Order: sequence, then C-alpha cells, then structure tokens
Amino acid sequence: MGLFVELLRAAAILLILWHVRGSDFFEEGKSDKEILDNLLVTTRYDKRLRPTVQDADFCCGMRSPSDPRTPGSSRQHLPGGPLTVNVSVLLLSLASPDESSLKYEVEFLLQQQWFDPRLKYSNKSEYEFLNAIHHHNDIWLPDTYFIMHGDFKDPLIPVHFALRIYRNGTVSYLMRRHLILSCQGHLHIFPFDDPQCSFAMESISYEQTAITYVWKNDEDTLRKSPSLTTLNAYLISNRTVTCPTKSSWRGNYSCLKVDLIFTRDRAFYFTTVFIPGIILVTSSFITFWLEWNAVPARVMIGVTTMLNFFTTSNSFRGTLPVVSNLTAMNVWDGVCMCFIYASLLEFVCVNYVGRKRPLHNVVYRPGENPVTQRLPAVLSRIGIIMASPLVCQRNMGSHSELLTLLGDKNKRETSGPNEIVSCTNCGPNPCTHAANNGCATEVRKKEPPHPIRVAKTIDVIARITFPTAYAVFLIFFFIHYKGFS
Repeated sequence: MGLFVELLRAAAILLILWHVRGSDFFEEGKSDKEILDNLLVTTRYDKRLRPTVQDADFCCGMRSPSDPRTPGSSRQHLPGGPLTVNVSVLLLSLASPDESSLKYEVEFLLQQQWFDPRLKYSNKSEYEFLNAIHHHNDIWLPDTYFIMHGDFKDPLIPVHFALRIYRNGTVSYLMRRHLILSCQGHLHIFPFDDPQCSFAMESISYEQTAITYVWKNDEDTLRKSPSLTTLNAYLISNRTVTCPTKSSWRGNYSCLKVDLIFTRDRAFYFTTVFIPGIILVTSSFITFWLEWNAVPARVMIGVTTMLNFFTTSNSFRGTLPVVSNLTAMNVWDGVCMCFIYASLLEFVCVNYVGRKRPLHNVVYRPGENPVTQRLPAVLSRIGIIMASPLVCQRNMGSHSELLTLLGDKNKRETSGPNEIVSCTNCGPNPCTHAANNGCATEVRKKEPPHPIRVAKTIDVIARITFPTAYAVFLIFFFIHYKGFS
C-alpha cells in the first residue's frame, strides 16, 4: 500500500513538472538565450517540421505580435491546412549603372511573418519578443527564394537579418537583400520606353497546399523608406500582385510578384542629343541666306556642322544598348545627317549653276556671221539701246551687215501680227509691210533665264522647303515615338 502511494506521489510530481515545462512559463530575469534554449530543445522542437496551423484567418488580417490574444485560442485546430506567410517589402535604394541600361539594382528589406505554436512562451519580462538571431540555424524558416530577377549583389558580410519571436508564437523574419534586376523594355523606341523590372518570391519545396504567401494587410504597393535613395533610376509606379498561374511553370506553388516601372530621364536626352542635333541641323540652313558665290563661308558652315554632328552622335552612340532592330535614335541620327548633307549638296548645285556660261537662243541664217548676230544682244546687256527701223538684207555672198535693233527689248523677243520684221524677199529698200504679209519672217526665240538668277531661285526655294520639311519631321518623330511609351 505504501509503495502504491509513493508511486502516485512520484507520478503527480512528474505531471506537475511536465505541466510547468509545457506551459513554458519563465521567471523574471531569464535571458533570451535561456528561454530559447528551453524552447528549442530537440525533444520538443524539430526545425525540420513545418509548424502546425491553428488560425484559419491568420493570412490577411495579421494582428500585431503584441496582441495578447494568441492566434489559436478561439480557433479550431487545423493541422492539415496551409501555413500562411505574410510578406511585406520596404524599398531602401534604387540604382542603374547608366541611363541606357536595362539593369537596375534594388535594395530592400523583406519581412516574413508566420505563426509557430511551438514557440509560445510566457514570462514576467518587460520585453515583448525574443531576439533569436543567434538561434537562426535552430528555427524552422520558410525556404523562400527569388525568381525572375537577374542576379544577387555581392554577398552581404555580415549577413543583415533580424529574427524575433513574440509571446503568442508569432515569428518575424526580416532580411536585407540586394538584387540586380534584368528588366524588360521596348528598345526600338529608346529613350521613350518605360522599362519594367519584376522579381517574384515563392517556396522552393513546399507546394501551395503546405505554404501560402500573401501580402501583409493586402497591400497593393510597396512601402518606401523615408530615406529612399535613387541613382539613374526613376521609379514612376510599382505594384504587388500574385503571380499569374498561366505564366508560371510551377503553378502549384504559392508565389508573389513585384513589378517596378521605371522611366528614362527625358531632360538628359533632350539636352544631350535632341537639342544639339536641332541646333546643328538648323545651322546648316544658314547657308541658304548667304550669297550664292560666298564659297568660303558656305563650305565652312556645311562641313563644320557635319563634323560636329558626327562627333556628337558617335560619342553618345557608344553608350546605347546594342540591338539588331531599328531604334528611335538610329532614325534621329540618320534623318538629321541627311538634312545636313542635303544642305551641302544644295550649295554645290547652286555654285555649279551660277558659274555656268550664259546661253542665248539666236537664230542664224546660212552665211551670216555669228559675231555680228550676237552683237546687238551684247550691246543691249551693257545698257546701249539702239532704236532704228528694221531693215531687210539680202544675202549677196558677202558678210551680212549689222541688223538694226528694235528700240524695245520686248519687241525683239516676240513679234505680233502688226510688227515690222526683217524680210529676205525684199529688195535693197526697207520693208514697209507688216508681218505675215506674204513675206517669210524670222522670229527670234526667247532667251532663257540667266544662270545667276536660277542659282538665287534655288536658294529661295531651299529657304522654305528645308525648314518646313525638318519641322514636319520633328513633329512626326516626337508624336510617333512618344505615343508608344
């Protein structure tokens, strides 16, 4: 009988000790290490096992870890349900190696929170959580990895992370990550494109039936640090979504996606490429307002603008992304160069036409001396007007005498029905009959415009057509490519 009583007493003591240990109640003064050493003892905690689920609504309505209500006090035990991991991202810095690159560096803090009932504890300490950074390798953690990003930055030494365990069993895992994102952009409209950078997070081994990732508090945009720094990275918008199942080859895994939409610095390209190009092209149009024979000035302007444009475009073209298709920058360089070269060709054409020998459409009769025939035209050009009646001349086998000029220049070029003309059928006396009065008449053709006048006309036409055509190109260029962005 006494032995039985002793066994009962020993069993009661064991039950009391087990109850005290199971409740994980720690006296005041216990350190984080002492509490965690007791919580993580291998006989009661196995980091290889996923935490059981005790709160079906833990996903989106994440309560504060300091909430005294434990996430399983009023919930039915659901050991077979998926573990919900709440995720949030805090942007710290954004950077891009250069303006024309599709590589962007993103630095952020990734916070993950979940509930592990095995880590609940109670004590009289004033601290609300335990710092478990030194027990990182002894606690179960989600095997979260990044997909669709590009590459990691150099390893962070020391590793930047924080691991906290709250009294109600909530675990908060915060880590700093630095990714180099490979972005997608429409380089055929560069620099009017808006690159989109994306990275996603999912579990590498647990399917969606075991672990579900959700955005904390259903946030649809990323949180930004008050001290967010950027370098050549102009973020215009961001969004947090669930990875679309159709575009994921691992559709049975829970996945969260972050989209970052950047833009180019338009002011940089306008001040570096477009405005200098417009100045050089319009400078080449100045030659149209110079004299046609101002060879040194027009040659210097044409050649200088062409060389300057080559130098400017070549220095900038080395930083552009290499693509196999036609880009907006190629169109810009090609058209501007064509305008500069066309203005130089226009000067060559004007100079060639202006220096041509004047031609006069004079009709000669057989046996007449061309020198004497051209003499009236030469005299009229130097301002000598010879007014006398037209005389008839018969070809007697000797040199023709000088024909008398009409007083009016217009009367020499065209003959009306009542004009007195030179006739070959009349005798030695002057003719007194009118034209077309049974007499074979000689009508002089109208002289072509002087080459200098033609050269100046070409310049006048170029003053209007070249600037107008270039203005039309500028309007079409910026409206067309800006519409794609």
